[in-house]
Amino acid sequence: MNDEPAIVIDRSPGRLFQLVLLSIVVGTFTGLAGAAFRILLVRAELWRTYLLGRAHNLGWTGVPLVVCPVALAGAFAAWLVFRFAPQAMGSGIPRVERELKVGWSGNTLSTVIVKFIGGVLAIGGGFALGREGPTVQIGGGIGQLIGRAFQRESHECRVLLAAGAGAGLATAFNAPIAGAVFVLEELLGSFNVSVTFATLGASASAICVSRVFLGQAPDFRVPAFDFLNFGILPVSIVCGIVMGFVGVVYSRMILAALRLSLSFDKLRGGLRAAAIGALIGLFGWFAPSLVGGGDLLTQQTLDGSLRSTALASIFLIRFLLGPVSYAARTPGGLFAPMLVIGSQAGFLLFAPWSGIVPSAAAVPTQFAIVGIAGLFAAVVRAPVTGIVLAAELTGGYTLLLPMLGAAFAATATASILNEPPIYDSLRSVK
Repeated sequence: MNDEPAIVIDRSPGRLFQLVLLSIVVGTFTGLAGAAFRILLVRAELWRTYLLGRAHNLGWTGVPLVVCPVALAGAFAAWLVFRFAPQAMGSGIPRVERELKVGWSGNTLSTVIVKFIGGVLAIGGGFALGREGPTVQIGGGIGQLIGRAFQRESHECRVLLAAGAGAGLATAFNAPIAGAVFVLEELLGSFNVSVTFATLGASASAICVSRVFLGQAPDFRVPAFDFLNFGILPVSIVCGIVMGFVGVVYSRMILAALRLSLSFDKLRGGLRAAAIGALIGLFGWFAPSLVGGGDLLTQQTLDGSLRSTALASIFLIRFLLGPVSYAARTPGGLFAPMLVIGSQAGFLLFAPWSGIVPSAAAVPTQFAIVGIAGLFAAVVRAPVTGIVLAAELTGGYTLLLPMLGAAFAATATASILNEPPIYDSLRSVK
């Protein structure tokens, strides 16, 4: 963020203690909301799979049974946004960044409710969107609501908003440290003692609550890896440079898709989302595993269970499907789709390298994880968050050195190409 939000509050021990206690309350409610959101998305995916199976049994006459529900889900999600809470459009993270600077605008409760319902409809319906955008904005809204309920000052409400946003990201990916780091590195853009305490408290309480329902294990299962030696750093740098270029192209495609959607302004809201939903539903008829948030695809990439040719095809499809889905302007984030293409790009890049330089002592799965960190750093321009998030998602803490090299190179490449961070760019697209 270019403009640092002014969050200055009373740092007296008593006042700070009250704020930390409230942050725990914020985290508890955010953890409950985030867990419910994730559970409903899993249920929606099961229903989508069941419906696809029944439709395929009917042959081509079953196509409308797939296309129409996705179109209707997208249309209803978009209608809810445009009718009741325009602030709930899209990822929600750029909106949270803005609210940290100037304060909350609009009806907070409506935004939280619409973000929750609209996110379940859009992502559960098959749009290639992430769950983290909704949970970040929901968590921020919960922080704002609790701050107001306890009659805190406006600056303290912003602290609780930031804490709730961090707790939302933590819950979305079962990644408590990444949630706190994301607030400081991306949302706030600076270190603040009060925000740090509050965010850590909120993230910790959110994870404690959500893990009761979601389990303890990382979101993705990977084998235990040994630490890699210094010789892996050159290929890590190469990986980061490639991820920098991939991230720049992906960011520009998202922005191009959004701007193209503006040319169809007469289809504003439900009709535009319905048209995109129908396209996704039709695509889901032929390739049901390629629609939705994409966690299964990321896991298959990390498992190494996909052939390189299939992986390359899926990568290209998802590279296009993410921006198209985001152009519908329904609630939904960017992180989960980036996990898919980041892991696949890293895997595809390192697979031939490992054949040429077997002494590298690494396997493509390791660089699938490195690719996640590199792409995140290039697109979001938050390299520390990308490294921590990739490590917490996979348990790949032994890969910190190659992830550090890749994140550095990816950030440098995107900056040299003069591509702004994606959330800065999204704030300029109305």
